[in-house]
Amino acid sequence: MAITLTQQIQERAHELGFELVGITPAQESQTIQRYKQWIANGYAGEMGYLQRHLPLKEDPRTLLQEAKSIISLAMNYYTVDPSEALTKEPGRGQISRYAWGDDYHDVIRERLLHLVEFIKNTGETKLKSRVFVDSGPILEREYAQKAKLGWIGKNTNLINWRTGSWYFLAEVLVSIDLDYDLPPLIGSCGSCTKCIEACPTDAIIEPNLLDSRLCISYLTIELKNSIPKELRPKMGNLIFGCDICQEVCPWNSKAIPTAEPAFRPRNGNLAPELLSLIGMTQAEFSKRFKGSPIKRAKRRGFLRNVIVAIGNWKSQAAIPALRNALSDDEPLIRRHAAWALGQIGGEDAKQVLKTCLETENDNDVITEIEDALHEIVGDGNLL
Repeated sequence: MAITLTQQIQERAHELGFELVGITPAQESQTIQRYKQWIANGYAGEMGYLQRHLPLKEDPRTLLQEAKSIISLAMNYYTVDPSEALTKEPGRGQISRYAWGDDYHDVIRERLLHLVEFIKNTGETKLKSRVFVDSGPILEREYAQKAKLGWIGKNTNLINWRTGSWYFLAEVLVSIDLDYDLPPLIGSCGSCTKCIEACPTDAIIEPNLLDSRLCISYLTIELKNSIPKELRPKMGNLIFGCDICQEVCPWNSKAIPTAEPAFRPRNGNLAPELLSLIGMTQAEFSKRFKGSPIKRAKRRGFLRNVIVAIGNWKSQAAIPALRNALSDDEPLIRRHAAWALGQIGGEDAKQVLKTCLETENDNDVITEIEDALHEIVGDGNLL
């Protein structure tokens, strides 16, 4: 029996490193109304681009008019499990697993373009296509679930019954009809609520409904301004992203390490010492995180996160580094450095804050310094 084009595409996708592949017709979204309501409720926070892209998400054919099929793919990024003693050490920061290695956008996009070229070489020389890697206006989890790659779990991640949720999702829109004979979808979250219970900020407000404004991944990556004070203590030592809802998921006990070397941890990305990060210049930040997802937070956002983790560490050893941070050109960094000193407390921290108060001219930073001093001395005399 001759192998079909669909089977050829699936085989080639596997050769390119995609563990999961499914193909569905290019049809309008069936979850767009729920998505619109999610945005209307304010759950997207400051991610205004989600609102702007709404019209494009209603139907993938707005992205490629000729689209007839959607090839949904998933690439595994599960690598190693660092020791709990290392990740739980408060003087070290935790970085989300997906950002340990190289930027997945670059890695996967290259593979998708190879897949498109393969399809053209089968005889589809007039093929029209578009590829997306977590950056285009397409509801990728909906189409991945339709393609039977997995189901959307209570933590809003796509979960595969064999290997869990440590996957990057991607799509290829193509202008040809393919076979859509899909196996039945297996698995569910059942009555499990471990992800909901484990979230430090209660961001999963009900099963399959996430308030981004409370999510630590949003706070450390997407939020560009000050992190709300009431949420800072709940962030622990998480400095870029958060994996808690995936770490506690029972389905991830089946995870198999990826064969993709690009996703293996870069040197220094597994629980780095916080004090080794706080003094980075822009040039050092750019060099260290070139080709890394971490660059998305920019220096000001990343150091803001590091400083919050230092405040939660509450070590007197961090005071000299925080004193230097209070002289940083970025008011955002100075604001959080003041807060961190307030969390550490003690006479040394108080003297640093009082000295900086005399020269600070940014009103938001002044407010943070004054609040930090009140944190240290209570209602007593700030002098």
